[in-house]
Amino acid sequence: MTDKSKAPVMPLPRGVGTSDVHGRPLQDLRISVMDRCNFRCPYCMPRETFHENYRFLPAAARLSFEEIVRLTRLFVKAGVRKVRLTGGEPLLRSGIADLVGELSSIPGVDDLALTTNGVLLAQHAARLKANGLRRVTVSLDSLDPEVFRRSSGGFDGVERVLDGIAAAREAGLEPIKVNAVVQRGLNEDCVLGLVEHFRGTGVVVRFIEYMDVGNRNDWMPDRVVPSRELKQRIEARWPLVATAASYRGEVAERYTFADGQGEVGFISSVSQPFCGDCTRARLSSEGVLYTCLFATRGTDLREPLRAAASDEELLARIRGTWQARDDRYSEQRKALSRKRSHKKIEMYYIGG
Repeated sequence: MTDKSKAPVMPLPRGVGTSDVHGRPLQDLRISVMDRCNFRCPYCMPRETFHENYRFLPAAARLSFEEIVRLTRLFVKAGVRKVRLTGGEPLLRSGIADLVGELSSIPGVDDLALTTNGVLLAQHAARLKANGLRRVTVSLDSLDPEVFRRSSGGFDGVERVLDGIAAAREAGLEPIKVNAVVQRGLNEDCVLGLVEHFRGTGVVVRFIEYMDVGNRNDWMPDRVVPSRELKQRIEARWPLVATAASYRGEVAERYTFADGQGEVGFISSVSQPFCGDCTRARLSSEGVLYTCLFATRGTDLREPLRAAASDEELLARIRGTWQARDDRYSEQRKALSRKRSHKKIEMYYIGG
């Protein structure tokens, strides 16, 4: 799953950004702090595979907080300015607020965010904010209890997620974004309900096309609901006005409601690939660097880290890996998906 051969070493002066072969800068780092999750969403961790006897990583295999902080400092030297904590479910990691406090104190980290399923958010929101977390994204595919149960793999807890969002708003973890993965035949009829619930609250709902992430979710193209279809449904009820992207590499197409009651977004990796502006690196909970959500292999940073590699050596490995990056999976999906050897990393392993 990982490529442990030495990555190309192309050292740059400290403080200089790093770009890949297509000129895409390294700006965003997504850190998976936990490979476990309390949900079993069929598109990410289907219960048939991730059952009660499934063997997740032992604690010693995961990066320690000290290791995560050290690597994050080096990623910042390579150009990273935005850091997001993911999972699995990151709030399952004991002491997560302490890690937030350490990461938020790193000079050069301009934005620190976290993605969660929201079930544990109410009990953590205030301390996360106090320790320096700026904002949260909550995964929520439906407000309908039965659809929520199906989409989460049998979890009954939509009210706990809503309580978590309310706690995040009270703590000031804003703007809060709600991400909904839309699948035909499951929750496409829940879209208007989500929009109606959050309109006027300051919470931004973003609809994500069902993607072929990993190898175990039985992805089929006919289950994808194109963003343009969802936009038409929403706009028929609430007129929308297109909004310009707020930064390079923003994946969502943004629209504000014409009546001023907030914003909605669409992430369209299948129908409108955005590889050309992707600036995201992903670090797995066991310290493997991946340069694409659909990667087939990564660069091991934990092994040299624990073998007493210097900061200079680790930084060269990070930069060399990014400079050699040529990932364009979404743009090449049809050709690559026909290759049986194209086995992608599972989403729970590196975050969405």
